[in-house]
Amino acid sequence: MLLSTSNLSVGSCRRVVPFKAPSLSRRHVVVRAAAGASSLPQDNSSGASLGGRVAAFADAFWKFLRPHTIRGTVLGTSAVTARALIENSHLIDWTLLPKALMGLLALLCGNGYIVGINQIYDVDIDIVNKPFLPVAAGELSPGMAWVLVLSLAATGVGIVARNFGSLITGLYSFGLFLGTVYSIPPLRLKRFAIPAFMIIATVRGFLLNFGVYYATRAALGLPFQWSPAIMFITTFVTVFAVVIAITKDLPDVEGDKANGIETFATRMGVRNVSLLAVGLLLSNYIGAIYAATAYSTSFNVHVMAGAHAVLGLVLLFRTWKLDAAQYSKDAILSFYRWVWNLFYSEYALLPFL
Repeated sequence: MLLSTSNLSVGSCRRVVPFKAPSLSRRHVVVRAAAGASSLPQDNSSGASLGGRVAAFADAFWKFLRPHTIRGTVLGTSAVTARALIENSHLIDWTLLPKALMGLLALLCGNGYIVGINQIYDVDIDIVNKPFLPVAAGELSPGMAWVLVLSLAATGVGIVARNFGSLITGLYSFGLFLGTVYSIPPLRLKRFAIPAFMIIATVRGFLLNFGVYYATRAALGLPFQWSPAIMFITTFVTVFAVVIAITKDLPDVEGDKANGIETFATRMGVRNVSLLAVGLLLSNYIGAIYAATAYSTSFNVHVMAGAHAVLGLVLLFRTWKLDAAQYSKDAILSFYRWVWNLFYSEYALLPFL
């Protein structure tokens, strides 16, 4: 079972120039958050105070895990597993369900490690662009964030090593390594466009789909063999991962410009980057329709061609809405949410292709 991530931002789209606003330093944000907390009404009941602290920590931890990436991981894992089971329905064994759930937990741990380590090292950028994130907001201290990410990584590796063999353990660890060098100096490969794209595409496109499919077939007692549907989803999602990577910075362009942060959006403009993303996605949908008709014996032609035609029209409609709103901040946020909705839709289709 392999990890999934999609909270990574692209290459040169996160290089910070020497400018730094002193009023927004990490220390100031933590102090400000603490001051805000001290101004809240205090409850004299130690039990109520403890309950409030636990609830606050749980809320911060949930935000730390980046829920939209969790949805992508759960849906992707479930869809690939379902596809493998549909292809071999006579081998379904419900006693394997606990093992499958452990695999999903390992994936979520890996996902949490990668998005968490990114928040630790992006805190000064997040103060500007994503001040609601718990490390930037002072809801989690850097020390606690490190405890969480290291615990998540250790738990994930332990689960995989115990349940899924050496190959999957190696690939899982490789995924954690990629997430680490993406965010952590001195490499911090997110500063460079090509390595950043390759990391995102490898983790989201290949490692998740291959790893889950391999592990599911192995659990069923089958050797690995690519199926047309899994080859398709791996290719499709690899391209989609690039789209997510270049569109995730679109909502941040105003803050990036104001604070001297260079991104693809600040260099090329929001409109140009948006149209580039739309072009990549449309090529995906056109390719899917072609694959359905050219390899009609391998796919459900009506579902695959029809659904991707509809999704392509949805994309065009959302692009028209974005353009009609003249790329306002709210319109950009809505467009980015719809990019994720289209991503979820692809995995929802997979069992039926």
